[in-house]
Amino acid sequence: MEKAKIIFNPSSGRQLMQRKIDYLANLLINEGYTVSKFNTRKKNDAMIETMNSCEGDWDFIVVCGGDGTVNEVAKGIVKSKRKIPVAILPAGTVNDFANHMGLPRNINGFFQMIKNEKVIDVDLGKVNDEYFVNVAASGLLTNVGYQVQPEAKAVFGRVAYYVEGAMEIPKQGFDPIRVRFESEEYNKEEDIHLFLISNSASIGGFKRLAPDANVSDGYLDVVIIKKSEVQDLAQIFINIFKGEHINHPNVSYFKSKKILVETKEDVTIDIDGEYGGKLPAIFEVEPAGFKIFIP
Repeated sequence: MEKAKIIFNPSSGRQLMQRKIDYLANLLINEGYTVSKFNTRKKNDAMIETMNSCEGDWDFIVVCGGDGTVNEVAKGIVKSKRKIPVAILPAGTVNDFANHMGLPRNINGFFQMIKNEKVIDVDLGKVNDEYFVNVAASGLLTNVGYQVQPEAKAVFGRVAYYVEGAMEIPKQGFDPIRVRFESEEYNKEEDIHLFLISNSASIGGFKRLAPDANVSDGYLDVVIIKKSEVQDLAQIFINIFKGEHINHPNVSYFKSKKILVETKEDVTIDIDGEYGGKLPAIFEVEPAGFKIFIP
């Protein structure tokens, strides 16, 4: 019978999640699966355990955590010769990728998904030597994700991000950054507030931020919010809820397999909600880099 490795980030969510994991492990064991559970303690634990699981004789991984934990597992898969499939159990405050894919949060539904064994290949994004499952971003507010304290994330969830974001705007001001984009589809140097390079449509809880994104199309979706007055920015953010921001004259939206982003300023990159180094950077798609279970 198949062997399942459960990789769990205990800081994503609370005791309830621990109980869910135990319940899932029991369901799998009763069905005849061999199950081993691994709790992450620090950065890269999930990645290293994934690589060990791929090198061992494990058949699939269940990852339970936020986007950052899922990111580490994906990175471990990419670095391994054997790509075993991954079942993603959403547990963090922001699980954009899981939400976009409609993955079950209910344990019985999740168990059924594993039993059905429907697995698809999905793309990953690559930026320099890092990988992202969902999104890489830079500019205004992008450092909010990893500035929010883990305790606040666990207790307040998405609210923690919005509160922190609201506090950041006066600090950061609306000063644009001068950036040069170079790709087959788009070559421009311009003043921008923010750019996002995404694999799925759902980013930061906004379900239609990259409305045409498809996780298996071999492309990344690029959203650029150009220098704008405060009222224009407000209008763009309101339109994001309907996915209509891409029609605003101050927004550029296109698909690309590879894009170079350069700036002379000190600008950090956010990768799936974690710190991902600084610009300049080359962002490119890693087609079919990751196998996941879907309902």
